[in-house]
Amino acid sequence: MSTSENKVEIVDRAHKEEEKEEEGKGGFLDNVKGFIHGIGEKIQGTVGFGKPTADVSAIHIPKISLERADIVVDVLVKNPNPVPIPLIDIDYLIDSDGRKLVSGLIPDAGTIKAHGEETVKIPLTLIYDDIKSTYNDINPGMIIPYRIKVDLIVDVPVLGRLTLPLEKRGEIPIPKKPNVDIEKIQFQKFSLEETVAILHVRLENLNDFDLGVNDLDCEVWLADVSIGKAEISDSVKLDKNGSGLVNVPITFKPKDFGSALWDMIRGKGTGYTIKGNVDVDTPFGAMKLPIIKEGGETRLKKEDDDDDDEE
Repeated sequence: MSTSENKVEIVDRAHKEEEKEEEGKGGFLDNVKGFIHGIGEKIQGTVGFGKPTADVSAIHIPKISLERADIVVDVLVKNPNPVPIPLIDIDYLIDSDGRKLVSGLIPDAGTIKAHGEETVKIPLTLIYDDIKSTYNDINPGMIIPYRIKVDLIVDVPVLGRLTLPLEKRGEIPIPKKPNVDIEKIQFQKFSLEETVAILHVRLENLNDFDLGVNDLDCEVWLADVSIGKAEISDSVKLDKNGSGLVNVPITFKPKDFGSALWDMIRGKGTGYTIKGNVDVDTPFGAMKLPIIKEGGETRLKKEDDDDDDEE
């Protein structure tokens, strides 16, 4: 009986000692945490640490083509603190109606100077083939809505790591190259050695936005014979899903065509190929779009031909 009572007494004492140790540890850790927290608050109050702010100041599209769109997001970051703060990561996402177009992470994005502000430029790229292969209802010629979400992750003394979320919405085009057709070739001066002519080139805009044609350069083949390169610098506006006529002067030597020349002179249809580019202005910035047509057929007309083309 006495042995059993001694064992119980030993167990109780051990348990009480453990409780005292735990209470001691808890009290010590709580005191340390409280001390650190108090020091942090005093430092923050004395030195003046605060949360940085960020805002999307602009979005640029410096380059856009049939293949891709390069986008630059300008983010103005203001640092109210007396020390520089590192911009640890930039986490970004571009989506359209909830569908992800592109996402990524930019590490070690720089430092924001003390009591200052800086514009951080975030370069993003949309690859159209990736988008079109993922979403069947996104096609060339369309304008699609987008949302850019950016999380800036900064490290501020005392406050620690902070995430500054940003968001901006807009629209971006998926451009499509224009259709091109040489409706007729009108002679101004004709000889076997040198012929001066005007190519009546119709351009059809297949996009849901206007195109302002500033320049056209192309090479033309008649009956599989190159008649050389041509260029214009006149401005022509092509309304969305509309068309317009461009007159392109060209000089060539008919004798190079051999027997095909007589078919052209007799007014028979002449096969042609045209390849080149047009420089256009759009609501989204300047673009250079290719133009190409192979296996086309056109006709030759004299200068006094009154067969007018419809605009």
